[in-house]
Amino acid sequence: MGLQIGEIILKKEIGFSDLKGKTIAVDAFNAIYQFLTTIRQPDGTPLKDSNGNVTSHLSGLFYRNMNLIHEGIKIIYVFDGEPPLLKGRTINNRKEMKEEMKEKYKKAVEEKDIEAMGKYSRADVKLDEQKINESKELLKAMGIAVLQAPSEGEAQASYLAKEGICYAVSSQDYDCLMFKAPRLIQNLSMSRRRKIPTGFKEVFPQMIELNAVLKELELSQEQLIVLGILCGTDYNLGGVKGLGPKKSLKFVKEHKTKEGIFKAVEESEKYSLDFDWREIYEIIENPEVIKNPKIEFPNIDKEKIKSILSKYEFSEDRIESQLDKLDAIIKKKSQKTLF
Repeated sequence: MGLQIGEIILKKEIGFSDLKGKTIAVDAFNAIYQFLTTIRQPDGTPLKDSNGNVTSHLSGLFYRNMNLIHEGIKIIYVFDGEPPLLKGRTINNRKEMKEEMKEKYKKAVEEKDIEAMGKYSRADVKLDEQKINESKELLKAMGIAVLQAPSEGEAQASYLAKEGICYAVSSQDYDCLMFKAPRLIQNLSMSRRRKIPTGFKEVFPQMIELNAVLKELELSQEQLIVLGILCGTDYNLGGVKGLGPKKSLKFVKEHKTKEGIFKAVEESEKYSLDFDWREIYEIIENPEVIKNPKIEFPNIDKEKIKSILSKYEFSEDRIESQLDKLDAIIKKKSQKTLF
């Protein structure tokens, strides 16, 4: 869900070649949820092996990241730790929404409505400990760095980018901008082709630069955080009722400081606050992160990759085809070292 300001954010389409040689921190939960919800059968059911084990996330992690590695991109997957207490309301709301969608899915199954089944089946997406652990195991075998955050993964990933430990953060959410990530990349782990009514459309990554956003919107970092709180974040779903992104932007520019902005909201007859904005602002301004973490890129372990994927009945030919690409990358690296 995250920050709801997409319609007023400046984006720039880039090619995968623009990221060659760069290190990108990926918001792991965001990416894995994306794989679990999009890599599915036409009726909406996730990919599974013959024992009923869900494999959509492993498919996404393997094939999509293989493409990125082949493009010469280094990757750090940052996993969420304990969510802040403030996020409890959001988690409960999501559970309620899932239950509603599950009921709609059951009805769609009864009516044999394939389109509706595809739409509502995503309610059954679950990222449990087993999926998290096997995701980490596969990523490490692929030579991808894994970092466990103490709390919010996107806050930790943003810290890495802010400190120059990596080039940018990859996430579909905009929260990283509030956490001061200098660059946010969207669509990085998505399929290169997206189905549209007239056929297929090629999907390219989109770069969002924090400084460009602040300049375009004529805001300070403090004001951007306030704008996010007004529109709604994971800590205050829906934000201030009646204040969408455009109205919120106008409100922020008119009242300038965070104190002045929220005082104006409280004194307004149109709007009201049902959350403690100071508490939310503090958790965004000073999130819990590991300072100067040790990032390790493991050696690629082809046998481990085969072992993990074969266990879930992935095509051996397809695995070998991808591993041949890895061989070419390893060979190229060793030649560079020799020279």
